[in-house]
Parts: sequence; structure tokens; C-alpha cells
Amino acid sequence: MSHYKPYNGPAAGWGALVSVTRNWLGSKNAVGNIRAMLKTNQDHGLDCPGCAWGETPEKGMIKFCENGAKAVNWEATSRRVDPAFFSQYSNTELLQQSDHWLESQGRITHPMRYNPATDHYETITWQRAFETIASHLQAMDSPDQAEFYTSGRASNEAAFLYQLFVRALGTNNFPDCSNMCHEASGIGMAEAVGVGKGTVTFEDFEHSDAIFVIGQNPGTNHPRMLEPLREAVKRGAQVVCFNPLKERGLERFQHPQNPLEMLKNDSEPTNTAYFRPALGGDMAAIRGMVKFLWQWEQQALASNGPAVFDREFIAQHTSGIDAYLSIVDNTSWQEIEEQSGLSLAEIEMAANMYRRADRVIMCWAMGVTQHVHSVAIIQEIISLQLLRGNIGKPGAGLSPVRGHSNVQGDRTMGIDEKPPKWLLDALEKRFKFNVPRKHGHTTVQTIAAMEQSQVKVFFALGGNFVQATPDTERTHAAMRNCDLTVQISTKLNRSHLVSGKEALILPCLGRTEIDYQKSGKQGVTVEDTFSMVHISYGQLKPFSPLMKSEAAIIAGVAEATLGKHPVDWQWLIEDYDRIRDLIADVIPGFENFNARIANPGGFYLGNPASDRVWNTETAKARFIANRLPKTLIHTEITRSGQQPDLILQTMRSHDQYNTTVYSLNDRYRGVFGMRDVIFVNEDDMKRLGFEHEQKVDIISLWPDGKERRVNNFTLLRYDIPQGQAAAYYPEANPLVPLESYGDKTFTPTSKFIAIRLEASQQQDVA
Repeated sequence: MSHYKPYNGPAAGWGALVSVTRNWLGSKNAVGNIRAMLKTNQDHGLDCPGCAWGETPEKGMIKFCENGAKAVNWEATSRRVDPAFFSQYSNTELLQQSDHWLESQGRITHPMRYNPATDHYETITWQRAFETIASHLQAMDSPDQAEFYTSGRASNEAAFLYQLFVRALGTNNFPDCSNMCHEASGIGMAEAVGVGKGTVTFEDFEHSDAIFVIGQNPGTNHPRMLEPLREAVKRGAQVVCFNPLKERGLERFQHPQNPLEMLKNDSEPTNTAYFRPALGGDMAAIRGMVKFLWQWEQQALASNGPAVFDREFIAQHTSGIDAYLSIVDNTSWQEIEEQSGLSLAEIEMAANMYRRADRVIMCWAMGVTQHVHSVAIIQEIISLQLLRGNIGKPGAGLSPVRGHSNVQGDRTMGIDEKPPKWLLDALEKRFKFNVPRKHGHTTVQTIAAMEQSQVKVFFALGGNFVQATPDTERTHAAMRNCDLTVQISTKLNRSHLVSGKEALILPCLGRTEIDYQKSGKQGVTVEDTFSMVHISYGQLKPFSPLMKSEAAIIAGVAEATLGKHPVDWQWLIEDYDRIRDLIADVIPGFENFNARIANPGGFYLGNPASDRVWNTETAKARFIANRLPKTLIHTEITRSGQQPDLILQTMRSHDQYNTTVYSLNDRYRGVFGMRDVIFVNEDDMKRLGFEHEQKVDIISLWPDGKERRVNNFTLLRYDIPQGQAAAYYPEANPLVPLESYGDKTFTPTSKFIAIRLEASQQQDVA
């Protein structure tokens, strides 16, 4: 049943317990799942297969959140997608099902090959599957005719083998999920402070005087972050939120592991101030804070008063401040106010909260990184931090909060279409082959190449590529141009059904399952958002004897394709310590990898910027002077005379992780049993002549003349700033033009889509 009822409860609490219990019982494997959950994020247990938030340093009985529990339950189901299932359903029939239905059918048990003559997937042996892949790769005219995608769930060991195999094949075509989320963080930070990772540790949150959370919804995407936010408020720190939507996790939190709090049905606030900027307006808001700080610093200089800026830090550790402050001076207050969507009083209040704090952490996520000018937004945040020396001291720094559990580790291991020279040199020295030096394709570039029939083989290490990416109709058509598509997966998803002329599904072990190899039980490692590396051991018996680990699948493909070049692949798989020894030889920070990973909690990789070592072109932290965009709407749209009704952002529901939809509910936003919805301000609804719960079609505006439309969405009256709208992805991904991506990043601009609405012709459809 579909309905909408605003939710008045806190984040987590009883609602989380009820939701987890329902999910747990629905898995049909309750006893095994309890055992797995109790070992989640524990020493010698399994690392949560959900988000990349770090583990709390203290020991405890329970270290998982609502969404972590759902991730474990979702993976450790007893439902089976086996040969009988594929015999029952044709590919065409499966394509008619929802994404939620597809993944809820259970675990894939056998390697499968699509037969276009019967329109069914049929079983194939592992050896035949490896030979099929090898024959396609060996028949290519160039290694660059293959694309190798990676999702953020792959372990360090699998990712290292993957990049080694692909580079030995001869290409740097590594489109991956980082291209669609934190690419701007890596680029913006590397240019400004010399490293593309967060500079803070978990412990820094305990010592900060202020935590700014910008464009992030931790209650849904990183629920374990709520506790340190709540604790910061309780000890008197400021927690300042910048988010257009009033997200429940950033308002109040009820700890489900606190019996007294649960019995009293109490909750605690998770913020001390909440600002709601325009979509894309964060840079202008931060620029306004800087402009206030600069005014106060000038007054202090004139009156010989207390300094506002950290003058010693700026002189010793930074470059470019004069050019930066000049551009601040030349940014008008009117421009700041109009583009930020905030009043000057609100911006001044935020600036004062920042000024009064000696140690500040800046956190952000996709609300910052999925805009055209995302790199500039991040560099503006960095410049604000540099003004008061808030990088490289306890309780302060930069924290781009990563999404999937090992998305950061995959990049560390070399999953990078633009690999750094040091990595290529190290690989060449260690493995004695000429590594490819030409940059490869990002995700968006991969889709464009597939459209032009330049890609023969698409190989995915996890993920759901065709649903996670923009411009869905074009992406689906592009994927079908490939000769072969290969998916390493745990569960059925749409990427198996929208395939090349030939297609393989290779079932892999999940994070929850015990990985047995010749030397015994294996552990795999991951790197969290705080650069902590820890080991994960599966706890449950493998669901099917025909499943292989990700590392074993990669080794099987590599051996079939390259023989024993440049390594003996099967020998490495016998004992993952051997893979980690290779990582230690190549990747800085992993020296004595096998010894250090045995420590409870793993080890910290370190971060030069947190030690105030700046690996930039000036050998100092850089103030980078970026102008505010003249307009946030694409100039060609306005030049053509088109005027958007609203600006749309795509987002997750609460019962969702990336493209995995656990249920059709979004508890915190009051949506139940439906996903084709659009959230709109009541005044905008009246202005446009629509009514609450009316069915509408959504059309995105873009100057290429192509129609991008999704139909029959339910219009919901919601507390959202005027001029804005929000809808779930992947349902709204067809509205994101492939050519609308960030400067320098190729990241789709999923947080800023110009749209218009039309009354649907299907008003009578429930």
C-alpha cells in the first residue's frame, strides 16, 4: 500500500529496531544473521559491507547501525537465484520487474551465461567462463577497447589484483564509483593541500570545538556518525549543518543501544544550528563566511585587537592568500546572498560560530561533490580552514565522508583512470613490464565510448552500473553495443539484464561469508574514511559451493588471459598474505602489511597534510582563488529561452544503499510503499498549478534537444526551500544528462537538475 505520512520521531531509536527486525526476519536466515551482526566491526570479525565510516576505538558488544544490519541481512539471505530461477524467468520478463524485486530474489548461486536464442541465462562452468572472457579480450584490436568498472565493496586484495591484471593487459580504463561521488574531493584537496583523503581521525571528533556538516545526510548514509555528532553537542561543541532538506538524523537522535533512553523514549539534538542554502549555493555561503572573517581581521589589524586569522600558520604553511583575498573583496554581498540562498544575517551567524571555535572539522558528501563547480566549492571550504589554521592539529581538519565500505581503499590500491606517476613507476619496477601511461576513461567517458561502439568488453567488479549512472536510456542503449559484458555479483540487478551481445554473471562470496583457500581461512582488508586499514573475516558458510571470492575470480580471468604474466595468479590466491606482500612492495604506507594488520583495529596509513606536510606545487597549502559561478543554471538553457520550474536533486531513501533498495519505504520522510515521488514546496506547488499527491511527469532541461522524461511521479508537499525539488535515484537518473558533469571531475551533476513539470496523463493510475 502506498501512502505518505510525515514522520515525527527521532533518527534511529524504536523505528530503527522495528525496521531491522522486519528486515532480519525477511532474510529467512535469522540465526546466521545474528551471529554475523554480533561480529560486525569487531576484532577478527567482518567489516560492515555498508558505509566507510570508521570503527569506534573502544571495545563494545554491538558496533553496527540500522543500515549496517540491513546490509548484513540483505547479503546473508537464504533466498536463491539459481538455475531453476533463470529457467522460470526469461530476461525480457525480468526486465519488467522493479530494482527492489530483482535484488530481493536472493543470492546468485552459479556462474551463468546469457543465451540470446532462448532469452534465458543458462549455467556455464567456471573454466568455460574464464576462457570466454579471455577469448574476447585477446581478440580486441587494442586493450583500450575494454572497460573495467569497480564498485566500492571490493577488498584491497581484490582491487590490487584487478589493477595489476588490467595494466598488464595494457589499459588504464578504470571507470569506478568514485567518479560518481567524491572525485571532486580528491581533485580539490590534492590541488590545495597535496592529498585527496580526509585529514582527520575518529578521535578528532572528540576534541573539536565545532563540526560543520555540509551537503550530507548521515542519518541515512552514515548512521554511525550520529553518535559523535550528538556527543559533540552534549559536551558543548557547535554542530553546524548546511543542508537544503531538514534531515531527521541532523535534527535529533535516539540511541537504540541505550536502554534508559529507549525506555524513556528520549532523544538528543544532533545540531546547534541548521542552515538551508540553495542547491549549489554552498560555495557562496562559505565565501560569505570568509568575507565576514576578513572584515573582522581587517578591523583587528586596524585596532591592534586579537587576530581573527592564524597569521603564523598562514605565513609558514600557505601560499596564494593575497590573490584569494582579492577575489573575496571583489565578490559582492548581493552576489553572495542571491547565490547562497541564505540571508546575510544567517551567514554572519555561521561565521561567528566558526570564529569562536579554536578547532573545527569540516565534513561534506555528495551534496557538495555533484555540481559543476564542486572542485571550487571544496577549495573554498579548504581556504576557510586555512585562514584559522584548522588543518593539521587535533580536533580540526577536512573530512570528505566516503560512501561504500572500501571506495577509498580501492583508489589507494590503484583503481584510478589517471594513475599517479609514482604508482606506475613502482608497478613497472616490481613486476618488470611496461605499464600503460595514457589516461583511461571515467564512468561518463566509458558510457560515451560505448555509445560510439568503441568498447567491446565491459567488465564489472561489483556494482549496478546501468542504474547507478546518469542518462539511463542512453546508458542502457550504450551497454547493449558491447560484444561481452561480465558482472561479478552477489545478487541479481538490472545490469545483468541490460547487457552486451554476450553476457556472463559470476557469483562471488559476500563480505559475510568465510573465504577458504588452499592455506585455510582468508581475511581481506579495507580502508575506512579515516585512512584506517583493518581486516575482515567472513563468519558464515558460503551460500553456494560454486561461489568464488572476488580475488579468485580475478585471478582466474587473468590466468586465462595472460598465463603467468606478470605473476603466478593461482599461487597468490592460495594465501592472501602473498597478495598483501605485493601491496607492501608497491603502495606507500603498507610496509610490513601482514604484521601490522594483525593488530586489533588495524593501523593508520597516515596523512601528510595532517602532519602539515604539503605535497603541492608550492610545497605549501594553497589558497586557490576561484570566482563564484556567474550562474548555476547552464547558460545554454537560459539562452534558448527555457526557464526551469524547479531545480531538482536526486537522493537516497532511508531504506536504500546506493542502488540497493531494501524496501519501498522512506521512514524519515514519511513515504511508504512507493518510490516514484517528487518532493516540492507547497508554495511552488500552488505557483505551478498542481496539488498534493497529483501525478506529474518530470522533464529535465538541457540544450541538446533530447527529451529526458520520467512519468507518473506522485507530487508530495514537503518542507523544502522554494524553487527546489528532490526525488530518489536511480528512478530520477534518466533526467541527468550525460554531458552535465563537474569541471575537472566528469562527476554527474545529480544535485542540480533544471526541470519542468507537466500533469501526467495517468492520473487514474494508483
